[in-house]
Parts: sequence; C-alpha cells; structure tokens
Amino acid sequence: MKPVPATPAADLADIALLRQMMRIRRFEERCAQLYGTGQIRGFLHLSIGQEAVAAGALPALRDDDSVLSTYREHGHALARGLPMPALMAEMFGRQQGCCRGRGGSMHLFDAGRRFFGGNAIVAGALPVAAGMALAEQLRGTDRVVACFFGEGAMAEGEFHETANLAALWRLPLLLLCENNLYAMGTALARSESQTDLCEKARSYRMEALSVDGMDVAAVAVATQQAVARVRSGAGPVFVEYRTYRFRAHSMFDAERYRSKAEVETWKARCPIAAWQRRLAERGVAIDVDAIERELGAELDAAVAFAEAGTPEPLEALGRHLTAEATP
Repeated sequence: MKPVPATPAADLADIALLRQMMRIRRFEERCAQLYGTGQIRGFLHLSIGQEAVAAGALPALRDDDSVLSTYREHGHALARGLPMPALMAEMFGRQQGCCRGRGGSMHLFDAGRRFFGGNAIVAGALPVAAGMALAEQLRGTDRVVACFFGEGAMAEGEFHETANLAALWRLPLLLLCENNLYAMGTALARSESQTDLCEKARSYRMEALSVDGMDVAAVAVATQQAVARVRSGAGPVFVEYRTYRFRAHSMFDAERYRSKAEVETWKARCPIAAWQRRLAERGVAIDVDAIERELGAELDAAVAFAEAGTPEPLEALGRHLTAEATP
C-alpha cells in the first residue's frame, strides 16, 4: 500500500484560511437563526461577505499585539482565537460568556488574548488604540496595536485626531479600515467629500495602501507588509480593505438604500467561493464536506454550552461598574 503523500505546508495554510472564513460565516448564520427564535436578543451586526478581512488580517499579528474592533466584530474575535463557546454564551447573555453576558454581540472582549473589544460607538476605538500605541512606544516594546473600523468612522473627528497624533508621534498603530461602502445606510459618496480613503490617510503623512478585501490572499499579504512596517518603527500605516456585507446593517435594517441587483453582483464575488475555486485550480485537495461537519459539530457544542449557561446572579450586577482596588 502506497503511503499517502503529505499535504504541503503552504496548502495547509491556505486550507486553514478557507476553514476560518467558513467558520466565521457559519457562526454568524447560526447567530441569525438564534436571533429569529429569540434566544439571542439586542443588537446583532453580521459581517457575512467580509470574512476574508478577519481571516486574512489577524494571522499577521503576534499574540502580544493588541486588537481593537467595531460592533461588527464576531469574525475578528474568532480569528483572534476567542473560543466559540464563550462567544456564543456571550450572545445568549450568560455569565459563561467572554464578558459574563454583559457585553453581548457589540462588546466582545478578552484581555488574555489582547482583544480589547468591540465598540458600539463609531470611531470610538480609535483614540483608545492611539493611547495603547503610545503606551507601547513609551515602554520601548515592538508591539503593534491594530484597530479595525468602518469607512464611516473616517467622517468622525476621532479618526482625524487619532491619525494626526499617530503620524506626529510615529506611533506603532495599524489603522485597518473595512470599507463596505455603506456607513449603516449611507453611501460613502453621500457622507464624505473625499472618497479616496487612502488619500485622506496620506494627508497625515502616513503610509496607506488599498487592497481587495474579498481576496483573502491579498488581505494577508497587504496586512503582513503593513505590520512589518509598523513594527520596524516607521510609524502608523493605514490599510483599506474594499469589501461588502451581504446582509443588512443590523437585524433591524429595512435595507432600502441599495438595490438587490447590487447585492447580487457582490455576492458573485463571495470570498469563500472565490478562494475555494482558486485552491481547486491549483489542485489543492479539499474535503469541504468534512470541514462542514467539523464546523457543524463545533457550532452545536457552542450552542449547547450557551443554552446550559446561567445569567449572572442579581447580587453580582453591581460588580465591575467602577474600578476595584486590588489588595
């Protein structure tokens, strides 16, 4: 019997990218189903269609780098390594969640993995990221602080204040813009006079590059280059990922601001399907059914964990509202 040849390391890495994108999508699809049954409540913002950004960008960072995100952060959290059961329990509002059920979908957080949260305020994470980058600079480390935000944040004052100080002080800050063309329901051209986002970033004399955010390989390469430049001490770098969300802004969005034809055009560029085709063209052997079974089992276990979880006791709800002195 002939031995089965080992899969090359490069192919394994590329299959891992496919699996991560599929994992993010299946997690969010299950969350949408659970929202429909009332098991998940509150706000829920899905990144379906944008999976290539999280899957391609996060591996470029080290474990000791810091990551900040937006309220559309499920994919970032999963790609950063937050356990799916803890994320699902947080969606359910259970104390077994990563924030003891207090944060929900928009406020995922894990200090141990240096994932410093989703943020419900548009552009709200940017000044925090600048402060964290300044702290790393003052400590003399080579850590990078990466901050994800949408293109709508670039119309906010926080972006300009952050970009100005980051460039002026040459902070180790990675500004990662997920440009999905619509800030909630407002098209980019209707909210910003300069729609070339890299030009806007370059006006602060920082390096800026734009990449196809539907191409996971392009995302990975661009992010690796940007991280290397920031880590070298060259100052902040801005990366624009040109992407698109297939679903509405949130579960409450009537989605009257764009046509169905436009959405279908972008769906034809699905990052998961496109990457699967590219791997097949290269002759990479992929057992998609096996991946789907693995992900289904992982999701079922995460949901079961969340369903078995418990709300935080009433007497504990006053904790963590103010800083607690350590003995």
